[in-house]
Amino acid sequence: MESFGPVTDSRAITVIDHVGTRRVAVVPADDLGAAVADAELILAPIPAFGQRELAIALAPHLTDGQVIYLPPGTFGSYLIMRALRDAGCRADVAIAETGTLPWLCRKQGADAVRITTRASRLPTGVLPTRLQEHALAVIADAFPGAIEPVEDALSAALMNAGPIIHPPLILMNAGPIEHFDRWDIHNEGTQPAIRSVQDALDAERVAIREALGYGGPHFPLADHYNNSNWMYGNLAHDKLVGSGDWHETLDLHEHRYMTEDIGQGLAFLVSVGDWAGVPCPVARGLLSIAGAVTGRDFSAEGRTLHALGLAGTDRVALQDMLREGL
Repeated sequence: MESFGPVTDSRAITVIDHVGTRRVAVVPADDLGAAVADAELILAPIPAFGQRELAIALAPHLTDGQVIYLPPGTFGSYLIMRALRDAGCRADVAIAETGTLPWLCRKQGADAVRITTRASRLPTGVLPTRLQEHALAVIADAFPGAIEPVEDALSAALMNAGPIIHPPLILMNAGPIEHFDRWDIHNEGTQPAIRSVQDALDAERVAIREALGYGGPHFPLADHYNNSNWMYGNLAHDKLVGSGDWHETLDLHEHRYMTEDIGQGLAFLVSVGDWAGVPCPVARGLLSIAGAVTGRDFSAEGRTLHALGLAGTDRVALQDMLREGL
């Protein structure tokens, strides 16, 4: 809690956005049970590699009807449900996930954050789908007008934009990232060759979705770069570049773009492609290059269907689990 000292002391954060600058009251707490007691919605925008620990901590405190929302999830809905059950939690909770964060933002100080833009479209799936109507109603109260239902939690996991946007941007900009003190991968770093790789990678994601029977819209990444009505609405990429907040220092070994978007998200995408029989050479190649950069085997240690215990599950059994839960 030390890093939250200023927020804990003042019980407020400074928010900077298109409206201006203002103080917003918050109620910080280090007692998880007290924090989630009687909560309808538990928003958990933590990195994917922290989801299991969160589930174990939450297990004694959850009650029937609560909704956990992972923005994004990387199929963390299943991982959390499995961890809850393994920890003895039998509460009938819904775990939902979507394709991106509700806000694009960066810290501006110990107790200040600037929101560049907000998500206007959040494709959301629920595990189990039998609780979808209730869960989506609860989430929509927090994000009115933004929630777009998708078929199930796996469909939502395959909407995750981070593993499509960030791997080409950091790996193909590795030279300037390590040479300059600060580098903006979304401005100087987004060049036509990199965009071509992103589009090829995104085509593999869409091919996997279609092979699994998931329908559109697939939220193609090209819509973001064309400033069309993507998850962050119109002109989102221009706002991202214009803010200057992404002109930053990136550690290729430790940054969330590597440890989460590649180590968890890209590893997951490749494993689902293998399971569905869909070739994904671009995703696999980027995953291999990331392993060479970091000295880590993300195919072995990352989030894969094998690591989740689902690699041997057939489609009928998987659909059953997505519908009914564990």
